[in-house]
Amino acid sequence: MKNGSITTILAGCMGMALSAALFAAPALAADKTVKIGNVEPLSGPSASVGVQGKQAREMAIEEINAAGGIKSLGGAKLELVYADSKSDPTVGVTETERLINTEKVNLMTGCWNSAVTYPATQVAERYGIPFVVPVAVRDTITERGFKNVFRIAAKDSWWVRDQFRFLKDMQEETGVKLQKIAFVFENGDWGTGFAEKWRELAKKDGYEVVLDEPYPSTATDLTPVVTKLKAAKPDIVMLVSNAADAILLTNTMAEMQVKPKVVLASGGGHADPKFLENTDTNALGIFDEVEWNTDVNKPAAKPANEKFKKKYGYDLTGESVDAYVAMYVIADALERAASTEPAKIRDALAATNLTTGPGMVVSYDGVQFDETGQNKNAGIVIVQVANVDGKPDRVTVWPKAARRAGYVPAFPANK
Repeated sequence: MKNGSITTILAGCMGMALSAALFAAPALAADKTVKIGNVEPLSGPSASVGVQGKQAREMAIEEINAAGGIKSLGGAKLELVYADSKSDPTVGVTETERLINTEKVNLMTGCWNSAVTYPATQVAERYGIPFVVPVAVRDTITERGFKNVFRIAAKDSWWVRDQFRFLKDMQEETGVKLQKIAFVFENGDWGTGFAEKWRELAKKDGYEVVLDEPYPSTATDLTPVVTKLKAAKPDIVMLVSNAADAILLTNTMAEMQVKPKVVLASGGGHADPKFLENTDTNALGIFDEVEWNTDVNKPAAKPANEKFKKKYGYDLTGESVDAYVAMYVIADALERAASTEPAKIRDALAATNLTTGPGMVVSYDGVQFDETGQNKNAGIVIVQVANVDGKPDRVTVWPKAARRAGYVPAFPANK
């Protein structure tokens, strides 16, 4: 009888526990989180853009969670889990492994540096974990037959293609002829990838290459590089730089009075908010290629930028916009997948066609991935640093249809 009573009591307790669990299920679903692993350069030479990307992600995640989270998952919230790559590929690989195996993230994003993103995405592919790349422009990141890698930004061959289209269009518009061209670039995957394609298109378009000069982005003195640049006397200088070296190059060129007709940069350090803060009028006339500018004519762009600036004290950039948009792409895919299973998230990402909503602050039509995982709509704009209301500011000048109304670009920038 005693054993029977115990059995009855246990059965009753188990029944009550099961009933409680069933009634608690909706609350548990609402409390569920989807973990997103982020490998970013939060220290080292690319720390500035890493921090900007982190802030943009966090603003987007706050908005998504405040709007109810992922409704198809019972209101699940998105949780960001960070790792610092230090712009080091080896660290990026180790941290990607840790986020997947120890933190048990549901999907990955990062890493800004192409040299880090390339091997980190390979790790994610091996584990079958979806990896959304907001911006890392090395072409081959999405050209290895991977199924789990999706890039928001334009790849570097598209950036270079449009740089040379810009030079051609502006020469036709102004009648100015440019012949001698110089390449100056940081010696990582990003810079060397650009330079490889610069050489091809410069030859195709008939330019004379008078300098082809890589340098370490950690350099604290670029006087030798600028000395070579001054001696080469190019009409055009093409640049790829991180923040610290972009500032150093610009100020050193001003000090040494190196004044090519056109200076055309490639985003990155030249798009960093700290660039204008630390170069001021030395940057006037510089052209820069970016995915986004504050004067982009999209309904969601101005309020998003105003909110970001109020929150963090400076404007969004192309890189931080990509990070912001990536969170909305991930949320959209999770909503459609209605699952945290990597394979289902991957399939939802592959079917993405995001053209509306608060995340659509980009200069192009939307996000839709091709069979390689590349956003086939990704595009760029060219801005020029100009004197606006008494201080240097960035003004959209190309494509001509996107040019700020009433602005006439100074081309050549320096005479």
